Amino acid sequence: MRHLPLLIIALSVWGCAKIPQVEVPSPSRSQGHAVVLDIDGTLTPQNMAVYEPRPGAAEAIHALSAKGYKIIYLSTRIPLFQAGLPSWLRQNGFPEGSLHVAQSGEERDQADKFKARVLAAYLQGGWRLSYAYGDSSTDFNAYAEAGIPRERVFGLKRRDSKDCQPGIYLKCLDGWTEHLPYIERDIASVK
Repeated sequence: MRHLPLLIIALSVWGCAKIPQVEVPSPSRSQGHAVVLDIDGTLTPQNMAVYEPRPGAAEAIHALSAKGYKIIYLSTRIPLFQAGLPSWLRQNGFPEGSLHVAQSGEERDQADKFKARVLAAYLQGGWRLSYAYGDSSTDFNAYAEAGIPRERVFGLKRRDSKDCQPGIYLKCLDGWTEHLPYIERDIASVK
């Protein structure tokens, strides 16, 4: 009974902290290629470190954006932690992009299906999904379903993990700092 007030507060915040669904923009002549990024565990060192950016992540994503790629951010965070996402991205130096978050418990429970639906909407809108980054099997399943080739998918190891989660990707990265030279050298500009 003494936890009831906390439960009521949590439930009231849970319902009002949700980020609204975002429309998929049409590609422009100058921008038709996109990079897909999971947020939690990919831009953060693990899923529960919701306020901590990975070292080098913002710089790496800026390098991709500077090469002309649209940035697509995906998250299945609970609404309680969704509200701060746009300002967290800005405050930590991440470039502008489209932010898509799960809108229901079902979408959070079926993260791969939610992410695959978002990516299908981009494909139907005429976008080319050029590269993808994730940390979980659900990310890699969604990227495979969207037809992103294995050679353009990268896994990121969660903090304190020995390996990346199982999935179809080219390489399991320890972090973004080691990947930045690859982005600068090997990923073509689409400007």
